[in-house]
Amino acid sequence: MDYDNFTTFDVKIDSGIAWVTFDYGEVNIQGLPMLADLNTLAQKLEADDTIKVVVFQSANPEIFVAHADTNFLKDMSGKAVARDEVKLLDLQVVLERISRLPQATIAKIEGFARGGGHEFALACDMRFAARGKAKFMQMEVAMGILPCGGGASRMARQVGLGRALEIVLSARDFDADQAEFYGTINRAFEPEEIGPFVEELARRIALWPSASINASKQAVYESIDAPIEDALRAEAYWLYQATSQTPALKRFKWADEQGAQFDMNNQRAWSDLVVGIQDIND
Repeated sequence: MDYDNFTTFDVKIDSGIAWVTFDYGEVNIQGLPMLADLNTLAQKLEADDTIKVVVFQSANPEIFVAHADTNFLKDMSGKAVARDEVKLLDLQVVLERISRLPQATIAKIEGFARGGGHEFALACDMRFAARGKAKFMQMEVAMGILPCGGGASRMARQVGLGRALEIVLSARDFDADQAEFYGTINRAFEPEEIGPFVEELARRIALWPSASINASKQAVYESIDAPIEDALRAEAYWLYQATSQTPALKRFKWADEQGAQFDMNNQRAWSDLVVGIQDIND
């Protein structure tokens, strides 16, 4: 699969990981060129089961991804549209496609991520941020609109109603530690710690079968708003998708026949054991 010829970011492939580095102009503005690149990238990744993890980062030491280009909205109609006539915005469509990728997606944030840049991070599966460098904001209410790239809907699902409204309506910067407290990111790290942590996590996830990564991810996403019975049914559905496409049954057979699951030493060392069983494929 060819991952060259993007204009707003570079892609490097290493051991099942796609390292996507935004590098576009002065501020990594989230304009039509970036959305076009992301849409093309998603199309390629959807068909590439050799890639297990996608890490998004920035070459700019101050900015992860800037807000959406104001050209998106300056020419839109000033008249209200009926609900049944509304179509999804390009920004919404592209970020939802990123959210639904079969790979695990990680945002490594070491600079500003405001507006659409923050919404892009929220569309990733996991977010990690550097203290003293990362800044987040949804400024749209002050411009007279609202977050419209998932910043309202995804954030409410991520952190709950009250905190989502605090972030959206205050239109104020918040840092990595505050983001960790809110729950908009997984964890905050010192600047020298975030790179090694994200690399180790990405390499660990990349050890697992691609089908089980996707099945786990889709089951989690389906469960967010579903009644528990529907969520459990989704888990069962994705279980069968995984066992039909991965060496899971061979590994269960090995664990049973070798008595591995009844060994107390194994019970003490599952974190390492799950790495070792990746060799059981036949």
